[in-house]
Amino acid sequence: MIERKIFIKDILSAEDLEMIHQASIELLTETGIEVLHEKAREIFAENGARVEDTRVYLSEELLEEYLAKAPSSFTLHARNPDNNVTIGGDNSVLAPGYGAPYVTDLDEGRRDSTFEDYQNFTKLAAASENIDVLGGVIVEPTDIADQLRHVKMLYVAAKYSDKCLMGSALGSKKAKEAFQMASLLFGEEDIIDDRAIVISLINTTSPLKYDHRMLDALITHAEYNQAAVIASLIMAGSTGPMSIAGTLTLQNVEVLTGVVLAQMINPGTPVVYGSATTITDMKTANLAIGSPEYAKFVGSTAQLARYYGLPCRAGGSITDSLLADTQAGYESMMTFISSINHGLNFILHSAGLLENYMTMSYEKFIIDDEILGMINNYQAGVEVSEETVAKEVIQEVGPGGHYLSHAHTLEHMRDFREPILSQRAGFDGSSEIDSTVERANQKWKEVLADFEAPPLDPKIENKLKEFMEQVANN
Repeated sequence: MIERKIFIKDILSAEDLEMIHQASIELLTETGIEVLHEKAREIFAENGARVEDTRVYLSEELLEEYLAKAPSSFTLHARNPDNNVTIGGDNSVLAPGYGAPYVTDLDEGRRDSTFEDYQNFTKLAAASENIDVLGGVIVEPTDIADQLRHVKMLYVAAKYSDKCLMGSALGSKKAKEAFQMASLLFGEEDIIDDRAIVISLINTTSPLKYDHRMLDALITHAEYNQAAVIASLIMAGSTGPMSIAGTLTLQNVEVLTGVVLAQMINPGTPVVYGSATTITDMKTANLAIGSPEYAKFVGSTAQLARYYGLPCRAGGSITDSLLADTQAGYESMMTFISSINHGLNFILHSAGLLENYMTMSYEKFIIDDEILGMINNYQAGVEVSEETVAKEVIQEVGPGGHYLSHAHTLEHMRDFREPILSQRAGFDGSSEIDSTVERANQKWKEVLADFEAPPLDPKIENKLKEFMEQVANN
């Protein structure tokens, strides 16, 4: 978890925010949003919303009433309390890539992701000093039946890590099964509902729609007091207006509707204002996430979330590149540092992704982890004290001396961050020069070879296995 010490950079003015807010209110009041879930529509109606057929309309008063009930920050609990994180405030909580149906590496190239890949990326995320949350769909294990995929993934995350977990948003049944497994991991037979032990991703269907499966999961998360990132992925020019401000307004309407529903069900439900919104590349019709416009969406989303007093999610180390190459590097650094500098609280896709969310790369994961470590170090700021100002040391060395053998150097020589991947050696004509991606290829293999899972009580592990068998037999 990065505890930010750098001032947050704003991209929108107060007038800009107010204009987007007022347009959102008018759209919620006059146009409404399609809610394709009967129980959700009943909840809206029972709490004062206007409902006509499948369309739900929210007044400004109703919006303000229920937004006020949502927490501005909350704790996500891990089975190891040392790994608990606070989502909100000046914290940036990091999670790896999510949802990729393909994986790639230098040895085998691009291919369908498998359960083995899921286990490997779980281990890489568990071993990282920068990743805080794992689980969920780090990659899509296409060789596991859909009925079991969510419990198998959660079991792997529980077995190989004691960090915070993502759950399942694939309907109410799978969400509840994720809660049950996570509760077993915490040593409880009944579902824990007094604190957040999983966080899941609830997506809108743009423009202006929520489907049944996502609403089913959102309702269940609210009922059990589990955290939900409520997010839009709008493509400006195709599923949203051909302008950043217009697409932000559409996103705002969609996300706020989900936040209000969660609070109507259970006031105080931990929610995160989320976005994966970007532009459409008009030459290819693809979404473009390695773009400066995406960075603008990141900053604007963070401001809108703060405007409503909510934690925010967007960003990550993401790129449109098909390879772990120079383009992937400069786009990922731009999007990740924008995410930090604009004050995002939950950063999904922090490591590994290529090809605009489609492919997880083993080498890119290691390269991104290096980026995360660099930014984490930068955000820590500079320690200024009598010891670090070192006035007496400077006096002792005096003009023309050196500090290599001074006791102060020996005491502090490990204060500076040591790279895990970057090359700092000078040129030596007798040595073979390898590229960053080649070193990353070697590094991920070393991490997996040396990986040791944290201890897990055998009784708890057996209960998790028994639960998976029950799901398989249902």
